[in-house]
Order: sequence, then C-alpha cells, then structure tokens
Amino acid sequence: MKKLITLLFASSALIASVFVTVVTANEHAHGNIVIENPWSRPTPPGTPMGVGYMVIRNHSDRDITLVSASSPRADHVSIHETMMKDGVMRMQPLQNGLAVPAGGSVELKPRSYHLMLEKLVKPLKEGESIPLTLEFEGAEAIAVELSVQSLDADMNKPEMDHSEHQMDH
Repeated sequence: MKKLITLLFASSALIASVFVTVVTANEHAHGNIVIENPWSRPTPPGTPMGVGYMVIRNHSDRDITLVSASSPRADHVSIHETMMKDGVMRMQPLQNGLAVPAGGSVELKPRSYHLMLEKLVKPLKEGESIPLTLEFEGAEAIAVELSVQSLDADMNKPEMDHSEHQMDH
C-alpha cells in the first residue's frame, strides 16, 4: 500500500509539473517583470508592417518604462498608441515609451497600445514564432517570441489612418 501511495504521489507531481509547463509556456519573465501571451497576426506578401501584442506585468515596487524593442524580422520596432480622433482611428508613436506602474500591468492589444514591426524582412506567417527583445528603463531587457496567430474573424473594424506614421527611422 505504501508503494501505491508513493507511486500516486509521484504521478500527481509529474502531472502537475507538466500542467504548469503548459500553462506558463506562453509567458516570459525576468525578475519581477512578466510578459504574457506575446502574439502577432500574419501579414500579406508585400505588407511592410506587422504588429505585436502582449501583457506586461510589473510585480516590482517601482515603475518601469518599455522604451524600445527590436527583432531580426524587422528593420525597426516602435511603440504605438491607437486613439479615436474626429471619428477616425489614428495611430501615433509613443515618444517617451510606455509606462508600466509598480504592481500593475499594461496590455498591448488591437485598437490600443501595440508594437509596430516596420520594414519586415519577410511576411509574418501563421504558426511561426518571431523573436523580439523588449528594452526597459528600470528593468532588464526581456527576449520573447511573438506567436503569429490567425486573423480575427471580425473584419468590421473602423478605418485606420496611418498618415502620420513615418517609415524612415
């Protein structure tokens, strides 16, 4: 009976460790900073820009700022904010980075804060992982991989104005 209990305990521990690995496989952490669910969308051939989304959690006791990002798949990566202006959704770069408060989080998501991968080396394809390094003021850099996911079925999105977006950085 004692062997059976030991075997059941060991099996439970193994199953729990596999479960934890699966749950956290889409997280990246360095110290008190955790990056959750970094993802992107596929881009059609010839499209020079891609996007990056994720949740940045700051478990530290001081504010940090995402100041830049880089990827071997893009000539330049910039931090942007999308906002509604005069009934048109507009996108603009954040010149001073993206603040993440102590004990708080910021979500980069469609129609909000996001990363722009500019001058793509080649199109982003569904199912691939795109390496990305996030640079912070107040925290160490973190390497993540954007998981390129399928396009959203909801195609009824407001018109996006890219007129203020510059490609030459």
